[in-house]
Amino acid sequence: MKIASIDIGTNAIKSKIFKTTPASIEFIQGIRSPIRLGSDVFNEGSLSTAKLDQVIETIREYEKVFKENSISHYKIVATSAFRDTSNSENARRYIETAINHPLNVISGLEEAKLIRFHPKSNTGKNKIFVDLGGGSTEFFIRNEKDTIIRSFQLGAVRNMLKRDEKEEWQRLEKWLQSIKPKKKLIGIGGNIRSFLNSQGQKEMPLNEFIKKSERLSKLDTKEKIKKYKFSPDRADVIDHALHIFKFIAEQLEIQTITSTKWGISDSIAIKLFHELYSSKVTIS
Repeated sequence: MKIASIDIGTNAIKSKIFKTTPASIEFIQGIRSPIRLGSDVFNEGSLSTAKLDQVIETIREYEKVFKENSISHYKIVATSAFRDTSNSENARRYIETAINHPLNVISGLEEAKLIRFHPKSNTGKNKIFVDLGGGSTEFFIRNEKDTIIRSFQLGAVRNMLKRDEKEEWQRLEKWLQSIKPKKKLIGIGGNIRSFLNSQGQKEMPLNEFIKKSERLSKLDTKEKIKKYKFSPDRADVIDHALHIFKFIAEQLEIQTITSTKWGISDSIAIKLFHELYSSKVTIS
């Protein structure tokens, strides 16, 4: 059986399709649509009908792919842009009515908690997952004793549009100081993954990360697209994402930074996988 997930993010909408059996789940296809909801939310305060219609059209295109793959089980979640828009509930209902499928707007902490589905989420005390999106940044730490999750209103699109707040930076700094040091940062999201790929590296020491990210910031958007083949909606926000990563890494005294292909859409699918097959498991 094939299943799918849709992640309505602040910078883009993404979907992933998986092939499953009661004992396995395998990624087979991904789709990404550069629809920047954050432009409406952070500039105007709410999502316009035109932008919501774009979301609906995108979901319908995904559903055509799902139909071709005989997929009837899929989940849709929305994150920071939908959390922050002043018309969140009306926007959710507007989309649900059009597509006749539930849309779940999740909180920042729910978003952070989803990282537990990552196959290597037992990070230990010296590692930290950092999921940096367009509108918010989530943290996940799990060791033998407990799990720590946090969410902050800082993100690549939000910061690019100068909608980040000084108080939120201070709140983040205070928390990072309380949990330092950490040796390894595992970055989630397209910006950190694209940056490391552009440098031909899977992992990078912090001092090298700082030098190369500063070098990248000296290029304008067109130069980034030409030299590194970044998409336009990646090239204009990547410096802001890397600035947040740099701040986090320096505060935590991180030694190395790496990334993972894992994202919210993967976690959503894993969660759906467990729900679908749990009835087939005998508990005594």
